[in-house]
Amino acid sequence: MSLRTRFAPSPTGYLHVGGARTALFSWLQARRFGGQFVLRIEDTDRERSTPESVQAIVDGMQWLGLDYDEGPFYQTDRFDRYREVIDQLLKTGHAYRCYTSQAELDALREKQMAAGEKPRYDGRYRDFTGEPPAGVDPVIRFRNPRGGSVVFEDCVRGRIEVSNDELDDLVIARSDGTPTYNLTVVIDDIDMGITEVIRGDDHINNTPRQINIYKALGAEPPTFGHVPMILGDDGARLSKRHGAVSVLWYRDNGYLPEALLNYLVRLGWSHGDQELFTVDEMKTLFDVRDVNKAPSSFNTSKLNWINQQYLAKADAERLGGLLRARLQDNGVDLADGPDPSVAADLLRERCETLVQMADQARFLYEEFADYDANAAKKQLRPVAAEGMRALRTALDGLGTWNAEAIQQTIEATAETLGVGMGKIGQPLRVAVTGVGAAPSNDQTLAALGKNKTLARIDRALAFMAEREAAQR
Repeated sequence: MSLRTRFAPSPTGYLHVGGARTALFSWLQARRFGGQFVLRIEDTDRERSTPESVQAIVDGMQWLGLDYDEGPFYQTDRFDRYREVIDQLLKTGHAYRCYTSQAELDALREKQMAAGEKPRYDGRYRDFTGEPPAGVDPVIRFRNPRGGSVVFEDCVRGRIEVSNDELDDLVIARSDGTPTYNLTVVIDDIDMGITEVIRGDDHINNTPRQINIYKALGAEPPTFGHVPMILGDDGARLSKRHGAVSVLWYRDNGYLPEALLNYLVRLGWSHGDQELFTVDEMKTLFDVRDVNKAPSSFNTSKLNWINQQYLAKADAERLGGLLRARLQDNGVDLADGPDPSVAADLLRERCETLVQMADQARFLYEEFADYDANAAKKQLRPVAAEGMRALRTALDGLGTWNAEAIQQTIEATAETLGVGMGKIGQPLRVAVTGVGAAPSNDQTLAALGKNKTLARIDRALAFMAEREAAQR
């Protein structure tokens, strides 16, 4: 039987980074070993599940490129199947009707806690043969085995053994007949032929219960791999303040999907000292059995570094298209400026996200309102006016406007004036970009164009003249 994995989110919110990592690990495991990857939507919580959340999950996986071979399957389409299995378990004696009221359960819990015992159902209806209490809609409980242990080899955490005496008879169907998670997940995984379940370690306590249900149904349990949780930098459980936001938030805030995948795969998995992995490399190298047992910490700075590496290496045409969309969304008129692929190539080494790139590219298409105060104070001094005027004259005389010709002109002007390149280059950078830190002048001016360059030098000369007049 070929390997089959699945990702089974509950559509009660967006696809967050923890869920995305689980989906990625399951997807990679299937791709590495020539198996199939199944998407299942566990939407039995009708009060909290929404179509919008389903769409957000599907959109997030599509953006990440986590294509599924089958699905999405919806649990709400399978209620008849769940009822069929519940009836089967009742008939075989592996389940029974429990008439314990909520008030009785609450009293039992209080009594057990007062005695220092672990709260659990006491099995009072496990072997009940009398007359059912009137007016009570029973729940259905699974008759968990007594004695012995559940033992399984977790492919991340190793051997796990849990005594059956630690497991009470869990509810598998509520009083209104709706099935519960621990039953539906087992039925679904059996019916869908899932051979390897990769999920968060918050499900470890469910696994022994589910294995017993598999056995009651005469099915072979899959292999389980419980991956550790993701923590924030402070060691606390990952939350919104750490970056536990929708996967689509990262799309909207300028991250490349392959960069986020690269970051997520490294949260708990490694291959030597390698930091950057193409998706093809991940599919060739990943094995969930190599995932660490210890929790991983989410580090936004590391994610930003990885994203910058991918921006620097991205295909120029693709990057230009992404930048074009960003600039247009920001209301930037692209008619009076370079092709966005030129802007992207100019800025790719300097930006961590597409949001930064779009912000830094604005000067190529529209006038900036003001100079950076510190940069102007330091570089646009009256003493720099002579060099700026000489450079303007030289640039105005250029017949060929490209980076090589511009660089030669800047160097020749500095040599003629007998000054270092910094005396010319730094004021020029502030004059044309408005800031002190920007790409190389030759590439910047080539992208900006001759007319805009000369106009901005004129603006800087006027600024220096006003500054000189104010000092008199």
